[in-house]
Amino acid sequence: MSAPAALGLPTRYDGDPDRVALVVPGVGYSPARPLLHFAGSVLLRHGWTVQELWWQIPDGFREFTEERRIAWVERQVAEGGACRLLVGKSLASFAAGLVADRALAAAWLTPVLTVDPVVRALRRTPAPTLLIGGSADKLWDRDLADSTGHPLLELPAADHGLELPDDPLGSVDLLREAVTRLDSFVGGLNG
Repeated sequence: MSAPAALGLPTRYDGDPDRVALVVPGVGYSPARPLLHFAGSVLLRHGWTVQELWWQIPDGFREFTEERRIAWVERQVAEGGACRLLVGKSLASFAAGLVADRALAAAWLTPVLTVDPVVRALRRTPAPTLLIGGSADKLWDRDLADSTGHPLLELPAADHGLELPDDPLGSVDLLREAVTRLDSFVGGLNG
């Protein structure tokens, strides 16, 4: 394990040093939240070293231009360290261009498909890529997801957190489905 994060939580879990996966949060969705927590567990189960990225969104971020937001996310990801696989939630998908340029495998959990540079980057990436989104998520677009040519999982009625409003048990079932698909994706990667 590496140095602890500000809250005393570890940020790195050691596995194969040649297979490092970077787990990247969303705006308010840290690596401790269920999708990313279990993503880390899946990666560890398959022998990957897991590096969690924890960030503090800068003041005024909502007023940033699209280009400035993308640049900020790409800088955070680049500073997260060398990796061969990225698992990112929502805002993390703003680094899709960087990931495509580096030909990194990626699993995008609720990617922001309403931002054209994200979709263009997903379409051009040569590496194995998985997209997971919910049909009730306003930032997800099934047709655009299909247009990338990558495998995807769309969870019916799931929101941007891949949850069902007012249905915690149904949300747990969706979490299981997302984690199962992620497990299959990671297991299919060649070291």
